[in-house]
Amino acid sequence: MGVSERLRYARERAGLTLSQVRERTQIGESSVSEFEHGKREPRLSQLQVLGSVYRRSLSFFLADGPLPREGVLWRERPAERPQEIEAEFLRLCEQYHNLEMWCGEPIPSELPDGKGDGAAFSYVDAERLALRVRGELQVGNRPGHELLRVLEEVCGVKVFHREFEPTGTAACTKSETFGAAILLNSANVRWRRNFDLAHELFHVVTWDVFRSETDVSSCVASEQEEKLATCFARNLLMPADAMRVAVSGRMRDGKVSFEALFDIARQFDVSTEALVWHLHFLYGRGPGDKETTTGEIERAKVLAQLFGEREDTKPPKWPGRYHALAVKALRRGEVSIGRFAEYLDVSRQKAMAYIEQEIEDAEEVQIAPP
Repeated sequence: MGVSERLRYARERAGLTLSQVRERTQIGESSVSEFEHGKREPRLSQLQVLGSVYRRSLSFFLADGPLPREGVLWRERPAERPQEIEAEFLRLCEQYHNLEMWCGEPIPSELPDGKGDGAAFSYVDAERLALRVRGELQVGNRPGHELLRVLEEVCGVKVFHREFEPTGTAACTKSETFGAAILLNSANVRWRRNFDLAHELFHVVTWDVFRSETDVSSCVASEQEEKLATCFARNLLMPADAMRVAVSGRMRDGKVSFEALFDIARQFDVSTEALVWHLHFLYGRGPGDKETTTGEIERAKVLAQLFGEREDTKPPKWPGRYHALAVKALRRGEVSIGRFAEYLDVSRQKAMAYIEQEIEDAEEVQIAPP
């Protein structure tokens, strides 16, 4: 694919009309159309401006070969600016990958592969997969406290946090170039983000089970796939054995107080709503008990201010490893000040501060005997 095809693809993936491109770049509609149809070659400066608006690097337009497969899976696709959000998400993934390559520190994907037929995938399969993933990732009996760190630092999953509507949605993608990536909503509290992370992890792990190899468009998971992802997330974050131990120690005559429920939710760093639903299934309640469970959740919401208060932590704008790689690339001379400022969305002046402090070669930690 040449520059013209890539320009058109990038604009359409960003969800922009020719008129919108003109408004944002001051490049005429006829010029952009001619660029896309190969009638004229854009100047390098014009290509850079268009790339900025489309959230694409210059190298994307100059690359050879077929267009990338860029499927972004949403739980619920945003009603406003969905394609722009997707384009930004994919751009961040590309930047993360670039930093890994420039620093020579890519992390090979260590995620378990989900197997099976999507049409026949069952809740039992989802529970078994959660057990296997928890074991292979070694996140212990309280995965909510470790899952994000392990996915980022050990498994090479690129996790970004941005604010968008609706707050109840999240997204993920999987690429041959940059691997697996997840987009979470920074407006949510930490325990809700934990559940969303586990939920999207199911989609990443079973990507090839439910996704078509030729799908390069944005998509929304089926209702059944979403229910399977929820089942996986519940069982990953609240392992059955650990949960039964936590509950049995607080159970009296087959009942658990709301105060105890809030304590258990804090232990596992999940929402009380997710916990109550998990207990609904774990202790054999059926469809006929759904109304009772829903009522308990509503009561828990009322009591949350009394028993459920806990400290929230907002996620940083950049993943810790992403930020560390950017600083490392800058200090090694692998990126310019301008590129560094762009990647971390800071001023050039602030970017300069990262290289003004000298670090002597002698500033090392002696591990092995000399």
